Amino acid sequence: MTNTPPADDAPAGPGPDLDADVLIVGAGPAGLGLANLLGRQGVRVIVLEQLPELIDFPRGVGLDDESLRSLQTMGLVEQVLPHTTPQHVMRLVNGKGRVIAEIKPGTKEFGWSRRNAFVQPLVDKVLAQGLDRFDHVDLRFEHTVETIADHGDHVELGVSTPRGPQTLRAAYLVGADGGKSRTRKHIGVSFEGQSPSTRWLVIDVNDDPLGTPNVFLGADPRRPYVSLGLPHAIRRFEFMLFDDEPDSLVDDPTFVEDLLKDHVPHPASLNFIRQRVYTHHSRIAGSFRQGRIFLAGDAAHLMPVWQGQGYNSGMRDSTNLAWKLAAVLRGDCDDALLDTYDVERRDHAKAMIDISVAFGRVIKPTNRVVAGVRDAAAAVLNAAPPVKRYFAEMRYKPMPRYHRGAVVDATTLQAGRSAATLTGTSQPVASANTKVSPVGTQFIQPRVDTADRSDVLLDDLIGATWAVLCWGTNPAQIFSADDLITLKALGATLISLRPVTQLHNDPPSDIPGDGTIVAADRTGEIKRWFDDRPTPVVFLRPDRFVAAAGLTQDAPALLASLLTAISFRAA
Repeated sequence: MTNTPPADDAPAGPGPDLDADVLIVGAGPAGLGLANLLGRQGVRVIVLEQLPELIDFPRGVGLDDESLRSLQTMGLVEQVLPHTTPQHVMRLVNGKGRVIAEIKPGTKEFGWSRRNAFVQPLVDKVLAQGLDRFDHVDLRFEHTVETIADHGDHVELGVSTPRGPQTLRAAYLVGADGGKSRTRKHIGVSFEGQSPSTRWLVIDVNDDPLGTPNVFLGADPRRPYVSLGLPHAIRRFEFMLFDDEPDSLVDDPTFVEDLLKDHVPHPASLNFIRQRVYTHHSRIAGSFRQGRIFLAGDAAHLMPVWQGQGYNSGMRDSTNLAWKLAAVLRGDCDDALLDTYDVERRDHAKAMIDISVAFGRVIKPTNRVVAGVRDAAAAVLNAAPPVKRYFAEMRYKPMPRYHRGAVVDATTLQAGRSAATLTGTSQPVASANTKVSPVGTQFIQPRVDTADRSDVLLDDLIGATWAVLCWGTNPAQIFSADDLITLKALGATLISLRPVTQLHNDPPSDIPGDGTIVAADRTGEIKRWFDDRPTPVVFLRPDRFVAAAGLTQDAPALLASLLTAISFRAA
């Protein structure tokens, strides 16, 4: 990382006129995450941040299993885990302190705890330090973007730096520059939604005065509040401000201590980190792409904090976009693949905004009658165990599922036959009495064994690339020689999944050097997954979403349709 332009002996850019493959504006989680993912793919990146250093005070507090999986792909998850609290339980309590909803999902279907508290500055620091691994990735502080131009075949930025004006050129630009994004304003897309007048005073303190490890959302009509335990003995309090209370009260010790007195015995002696007023925005960009310019993170969407999904949505953006940019820049796929970023991410980001807004409406009522009706309704719902489990296990959370984009979805047309539905076309490719198509969903990540490794997370076995998974069969035996060459060009890992009892059976194939890995289902989760979905062949994208799935005999046709869906460029 550096605050100045690279030295003369720094690696050359990707072409005589370009300084990088990708320019990223903003060194927040979305920008840093994207830079790490691209760095691992060998993509040349410059990250521009206008501040002199990373923001060093707590902001986001919730990290989910999808983000931890992305950090695993970056090779940084082990460095991040010490700054997290796994299985972070959230309890919604009423004005009398009674629990009206409890959210405590125990699943690890993606390999990690679903709800985790974390300290954002420390995790962002890990992301920034992760860039030091790559000679072809550069993080530059005190670099402010002044002008942006998309010339059709490249983008050009005018940047002010400590050493004077500079012009930078790259194949693509990603604006991850926050809610007030200059990049978004430049491309002129709308930022639809609302910024409610409700404000919250956020207070972070060191030396946690309570010590409770989880989070309480206080749906108290007298004044809604939050009390949240974070790693490293940090405690966050949030209090809703009323319309007649100005922001300046944040600097009034008497007012702050009065808010805290019902929660801690000695508010005046707290070790304060910061106090700040926030407004919860609910907005989404009209498009996440225009030409060679993309939006990610808060530049693309803003949402209330209630589900802790702002940070995680930015990570989803980066994870979705990174493999597509890398594939296009390598020449594997045409630029049309990049259109699927907006197609796949925008609808889900909007769904997360909507669920966050809805949850806020449950917490914020200050009318005692309305709050009483809410509490009575909660009591009735909690009396039904299935409903209680629905909330406790976070089944209400919209999970990403892509029906369009870089996917080939098997949809039943008639009894015994199905078709691959592409964008605008349909071709018969599969035959299965499909229960639930897994296409467009994220594949599970259990632990597996191999002949020489034990208790390995599946993603670590696959690597940061495509994969073809087959239950009980060697995938190398169901494709032609030409198909295997194509899969090799994609960098696909071939994996034969089996019960533990079959791990040391004969080698999976008599094809010399086919490279298939045999993985044993040590927990039984993989067998259950395939039992629920009669699609024994699964094509996994680098972001671990199922791109296509079907029967073994249909695998070659599925591959052909998938190559069309991702705009693959045949050799």
